[in-house]
Amino acid sequence: MPAEFSLGELAVRFGLTLRGEPGLKVWNVATLSHAQAGGLSFLANSRYRRQLQSTRATAVLVSAEDEPHCPAAALIHPNPYLVYARIAALLHPEAHPAPGVHPSAVVGNKAHIAPSASIGPLAVVEDDAQIGERVSIGPGCIVQHGARIGADSVLVARVNLYPGVTLGERCILHAGAVVGADGFGFAPNAGSWVKVPQVGSVRIGDDVEIGANTTIDRGAIDDTVVESGVKLDNQIQVGHNVVIGAHTAIAACTGISGSTVIGQRCMIGGMVGFAGHLTIADDVVVTGCSLVSASIKKPGSYSSGMPTVETRLWRRMVAHLRRLDG
Repeated sequence: MPAEFSLGELAVRFGLTLRGEPGLKVWNVATLSHAQAGGLSFLANSRYRRQLQSTRATAVLVSAEDEPHCPAAALIHPNPYLVYARIAALLHPEAHPAPGVHPSAVVGNKAHIAPSASIGPLAVVEDDAQIGERVSIGPGCIVQHGARIGADSVLVARVNLYPGVTLGERCILHAGAVVGADGFGFAPNAGSWVKVPQVGSVRIGDDVEIGANTTIDRGAIDDTVVESGVKLDNQIQVGHNVVIGAHTAIAACTGISGSTVIGQRCMIGGMVGFAGHLTIADDVVVTGCSLVSASIKKPGSYSSGMPTVETRLWRRMVAHLRRLDG
């Protein structure tokens, strides 16, 4: 049976204003357009107010501005989406695997594994790795020599932590994430390349989430650093010796070249490209598909690139640009 809570309980627990019957109960979350009895939905953008007016949800999380338009019971808060995230976690709690080591897992004799940790099928934990309390290592994960994982962190599946990587507490690494592979370091030698040893590691703080197939390279000399509270989407490339400041969020397919330092509380859109050796200030927003080729020294919103236009018009625009040098 799913967990169910009365609206009165939720209002008290999360500091909400309730307009409606406190005894009404909800047990799942749903979109405005698909919610049924027992469902809790939210409105975070007034553009969806038309869906609010026809919703069949038992209750809706809304701002005070949108509350008059809500036909269902209303739970009122200035940030409905934030409260939705917290209530959704309450209504849909994650299952925690039982402690212990699966028979098919391979664990080094010198690995240190907390009794409350769970090591899943076909996982590998090498010598001198340290696995903290209540850590969950999913199927096919590899924790290499000397890597350390803090309490309550989760490696979902097929995650690979290279030697010496440090992962903080309450982190989540989704399937296919690779942390600590060699950075792209090669010295030119008369038309060929000589590999530069990558002797640093990767240090990841607490409460970090890393998306599926995201890769974080180890440092060339000093460590690559991802500070606490950072959220990385899927398929992001973080180069060697990059530093990402606390509580920065980066969307999918972004590439960050080596030795770039990104400040705290930044928001980076999808498919952004950072040249190497840049410094990005705190509280910077970079919109999607931008190319960042120079350091950004002041907070604010930054963009580059051009929106999509009809191909015929695009060709004319390019032709005009080429004539500027004439």
